[in-house]
Amino acid sequence: MVERRMSVATHWGSFVAVVDSGRLVRIEPRGDDPAPSAIGPGMVAAADDSARVLRPAVRRGWLNGLPRAHDTTRGADAFVEVSWDDAITLVSDELHRVRSQYGDSAVFGGSYGWASAGGFHNAQGQLHRFLALGGGYTDSRNTYSTAALEVILPHVIGGQPWSYLSRMPMWDEIAEGCELVVAFGGLALKNSQINPGGLARHQTQNLQRRCREAGVRFVNISPIRSDVAGFLDAEWLPVTPNTDTAAMLGIAHTMLVNGWHDEDFLRRCCVGFDRFASYLAGELDGVPKDAAWAARITGISRDAITDLARRLTTRRSLIMVNYAVQRADHGEQPIWMSVVLAAMAGSMGRSGCGWGAGYATMDATGVARGRPFVASIPGVSNPVPDFIPVARIADTLLHPGRTIDYDGRRLTLPELRLVYWCGGNPFHHHQDLHRLTRAWQTPDTVVVHEAWWNTTAKFADIVLPVATSLERDDFAAGLSDPHLVAMPKVREPAGESRTDHQIFAALASRLGYEQEFTESRSEIEWVRHLYERTKAELGDDAVLPSFDDFWRSSTAELPTSSGPFPGSFEALRSDPQRFPLPTPSGRIEIFSEEIDSFGYDDCAGHPTWLEPVEWLRADLADRFPLHLISNQPASRLHSQYDNGGRSLSSKIRGREPVTINPQDAASRGIENGMVVRVYNDRGSCLAGAVLSDDVMPGVVQLSTGAWWDPVQPGLSGTMDRHGNPNALTADRPCSRLSQGPSALSALVDVELYDDPLPEVLAFTPPNLEH
Repeated sequence: MVERRMSVATHWGSFVAVVDSGRLVRIEPRGDDPAPSAIGPGMVAAADDSARVLRPAVRRGWLNGLPRAHDTTRGADAFVEVSWDDAITLVSDELHRVRSQYGDSAVFGGSYGWASAGGFHNAQGQLHRFLALGGGYTDSRNTYSTAALEVILPHVIGGQPWSYLSRMPMWDEIAEGCELVVAFGGLALKNSQINPGGLARHQTQNLQRRCREAGVRFVNISPIRSDVAGFLDAEWLPVTPNTDTAAMLGIAHTMLVNGWHDEDFLRRCCVGFDRFASYLAGELDGVPKDAAWAARITGISRDAITDLARRLTTRRSLIMVNYAVQRADHGEQPIWMSVVLAAMAGSMGRSGCGWGAGYATMDATGVARGRPFVASIPGVSNPVPDFIPVARIADTLLHPGRTIDYDGRRLTLPELRLVYWCGGNPFHHHQDLHRLTRAWQTPDTVVVHEAWWNTTAKFADIVLPVATSLERDDFAAGLSDPHLVAMPKVREPAGESRTDHQIFAALASRLGYEQEFTESRSEIEWVRHLYERTKAELGDDAVLPSFDDFWRSSTAELPTSSGPFPGSFEALRSDPQRFPLPTPSGRIEIFSEEIDSFGYDDCAGHPTWLEPVEWLRADLADRFPLHLISNQPASRLHSQYDNGGRSLSSKIRGREPVTINPQDAASRGIENGMVVRVYNDRGSCLAGAVLSDDVMPGVVQLSTGAWWDPVQPGLSGTMDRHGNPNALTADRPCSRLSQGPSALSALVDVELYDDPLPEVLAFTPPNLEH
């Protein structure tokens, strides 16, 4: 046996693939990664499993009833395998028909990031380049992860939605300059396995350890104790889900009435504090937002709230807010309020202190302020101006022509006749999958590129098999990661799979613009070209090896990015006139005249406590007394490699684990390892019970990403066999400002499932005809 060892880069780290005679034997961690992810080795199990899509396939009903079928239902139909030539003809003809009859905006380019690492084989980039060159498409804006944050922060601190990543303290600065970190939503280390674009080495765990060794104290304000690594010895303050804003207001009120707030910074570097202070004091609504008020809402004691206010203002402190808190009703408010609280506390703009968001969400946040330019697949301007907020896809399909608010604008939802999905999994990301099922029946055609028969593929009309990241040439460069990692093809594509680029090149040829799409380069020529362009752009700032040397050595180092980083809070504190923020006032907008002018009843001109639609004090809690936390999984990235070894090993009797507090389990007769039914009025799913006091009473935790496996596919409301929490979450915008998802505002109940267990078919292909 002659084994070859080859470089592999993924969103969850870099590895070494061991290959024998073209067969993938195993995947090993790199020796220089201090905290390798266990997801990587599990990729082997999925490489050739029975769920692989091996040939182009067309839904039988669609094939028999062009342009759409009325007698079958997407998700429940058999598929007919066809030749690549026939598949390319069907897709190109349908694109031409839809554009000719309904216009380019009737085509939805539904790629949603995180498809796989690599700068050239970026699914979203390939799809959008192809569709833009063909006339254009309706796009989506923002992300399911951070939609509320992306819209609110430019109003409050200015800049591009993601510019805050370079403006907040880095972990090494926190270790040196900070004494107290208060983390709303926690710092779950499991999330730091990942990095968009790829990753060479994991650094977050060691950086956090360095902070603790330096004496930094941590407070975890979350419904889940394990949202902070055990080695941080964090103080845990369990908080009623969706009440972070109320907790912050109580802390802020305590600072205000005791005179502990930073009056100088608020006067020089902020606008609108006087109006916000009137709200805090209850002058506007007769309700002072004091510690006792906050305690009644949040479950955190009045004394703990008062003590936090004292510590935050007497120590060098940092307010952290995680992405989870804004994926909820009124999700803009905790983000906005966290900035205001940091501004009041006295440490804003001091080294290692102040404010930051999303720490430990990726092994990039807080690790470095950025990296130099790295070339990727070139974008093309989209001729179609229409877009939809990312989480409003079901609304758009169900209600074309309806107008909605979005960030001060009025948007008209377009009529989408063809959905083209390449990368991502809407039947994972979206809320209320039963409602999405109904919406998914409305377009004429759904085209999907997929490597496996996951739910999105099963709910498509035309499925084109794509190569995985192990089956193509590329190189990776992660967010803020100063490394390039070679990604040579480890093995040949399974079955008749092709790369996304090959598929789009063939379609572009049929539609008359192949040369514009490919620029007459082969795939490896593109990879070489992008590397050489990166090298040229860096110039004297980096001495990168030749492409051939890089390809052999597998890694190249980039220079540390030195900025400048506009919008610095340290510069603002030093001289707000000389270093204004990119906001209308040039300062932090505690009160935003612009947002106030929108007149939204669910997002006022300053941070506000607004009661969630679903929370533990709502009337609905009488029927559904448990709050569902559908957070990110530890065993996969979103739904990627749910069929991989790591994710499969985490299942309980084939179902996704749901964590329940022992008190709640005992009252329901539930023990460890039992299969339970989690349910509400929107739907139900089966899951395997895990009892732990890591979750507070009244809360259950069920991670996202289990491939949705409805008992009756295509029938809205049917039970999910596998444990996907989005069978239970509400498809409800968090506000009119951002239209973001509110997945973490969902009430459920749990009961023991005594009926015969249905077989899990999530990883079973549909009926295939030849």
